[in-house]
Amino acid sequence: MWLRKGAGKEMGRFVNPDNSAFQVTLNSEIYVDKTGLIEETNKVLGTTQGLICNSRPRRFGKSTTANMLVAYYSKGCDSEKMFSSMKIAEKEDFKKYLNKFDVIHIDIQWFLSNVQDADSVVDYITASVLEELVKMYPEQLLDENLTLSDALSRIKETTGHKFIIIIDEWDVLIRDQSTNKKAQEEYSNFLRGLFKGVEPTKYIELAYLTGILPIKKQTTQSALNNFYEFTMLNPGRFAPYIGFTEDEVKQLCTRYGQEFDEVKRWYDGYILKEYHAYNPKAVVGVMLDGTFQSYWSQTSTFESIRPFINMDFDGLKTAIIEMMSGNAIKVKTTTFQNDMVSIKNRDDVLTLLIHLGYLAYDQKGKLAYIPNEEIRGEFVDAVEESKWTELRQFEQESEKLLEATLDMDEAAVADQIEKIHTEYASVITYHNENSLSSVLSIAYLSSMEYYFKPIRELPTGRGFADFVFIPKPEYAGYYPALVVELKWNQDVQTALSQIKEKKYPESLLQYTGNILLVGISYDKESKKHECIMEQYQK
Repeated sequence: MWLRKGAGKEMGRFVNPDNSAFQVTLNSEIYVDKTGLIEETNKVLGTTQGLICNSRPRRFGKSTTANMLVAYYSKGCDSEKMFSSMKIAEKEDFKKYLNKFDVIHIDIQWFLSNVQDADSVVDYITASVLEELVKMYPEQLLDENLTLSDALSRIKETTGHKFIIIIDEWDVLIRDQSTNKKAQEEYSNFLRGLFKGVEPTKYIELAYLTGILPIKKQTTQSALNNFYEFTMLNPGRFAPYIGFTEDEVKQLCTRYGQEFDEVKRWYDGYILKEYHAYNPKAVVGVMLDGTFQSYWSQTSTFESIRPFINMDFDGLKTAIIEMMSGNAIKVKTTTFQNDMVSIKNRDDVLTLLIHLGYLAYDQKGKLAYIPNEEIRGEFVDAVEESKWTELRQFEQESEKLLEATLDMDEAAVADQIEKIHTEYASVITYHNENSLSSVLSIAYLSSMEYYFKPIRELPTGRGFADFVFIPKPEYAGYYPALVVELKWNQDVQTALSQIKEKKYPESLLQYTGNILLVGISYDKESKKHECIMEQYQK
């Protein structure tokens, strides 16, 4: 029999589930307390702000958060002991809302996996939830031909009970069934019926949707425009509760004896408001395994956008080369329709990659960039499989430049920089310092195998170096650190002198004993590049 008794409360699979899913998380060796999110949802219960869509990349802890909310609110369990040692237990209203609500928990991915075709998902969800509601509220639901929204409305009208609806992986049909218009339309209509209009405001205490993509737009408006959305572009007050914060990662590093700076290089880079966000899957992996590697495996979602990359919208390939080299790219995020089929330009592709977690987003500068070493490696693998001729050619030129630099062949370095500057720099920005700076970063693309992402304007000594390339630990004995100073319309000797005068190298001795000083200049009139190099003598 589906109906069980626990602490005098009725439980089902989807209606008033128990807390066992969240208990699995708590049983794990590493659990980071994110119950501060419950405090935020408690604030908006029964208000117009209580319709929330919180989207983040995969492996960011979205399902764990959904399971936590179920465990806290569901009448189907007694979770006081479970939460007693957590932050939420310190709040005045902790017990006020604890296990007090009828909760409906729907995992769209699970339902999709258990039907023969996507067209049946909505019917399966409706039938499964209604079956439990009818058994729980038999007197209120005598009519057999009810929609889910109608059933909830009748229950509220006769009992006064309101519902908390939690939908996990809400966007699976949008992502994985991107060309199935029928399934998507039925699903959109299902959501609108459940959440839009006057009647849903009567029976919904809280709606919490979580997935990767924001809610799909229709023209310029969200299909569920009554929802408050929190995304990788604008995480709002939920910024610290999805993904690990820097403070949380530091505590784990202390506990497991990991070097924080190394963890930061590999897995940091997502900036959500004032917080540095880390992918929990990666952080837990490196803490338990002790191995710095990619814990991010490629998905069908990334495969589905590969054709857009290959179409090279508005120079998308060049933009990706720049980002792989450590640069950030200006992006307009407002045209993206929050789906996989309405992509019309480079900005749409970049915005999609931000939501998927393959790019990070600088909210203030409106810039997209590759966040860390883990994701940079995923891009390297992806573009290699795509067989980009342009990238292969560029890599060859870049390898020549790196070899010339390590050989301290000043003339060859100048020639390669000039060649790359001429072939890859925009004509509009060719004659300015920012152009030369961008060209230099992409010119050393091949260095990414041996060096970390170049540090721009690293505070060193008494000033700032333009670029600092620090070798990865496994290569530190074979490759020197590179301190590169750029000068525009100035003598090349000035660049090298500035490195020495500002005592750049001293602060880099913690990274490696070998440091190579590189000065590069560009003359606007002659369009010539010069290079001067010197081995740093301690």
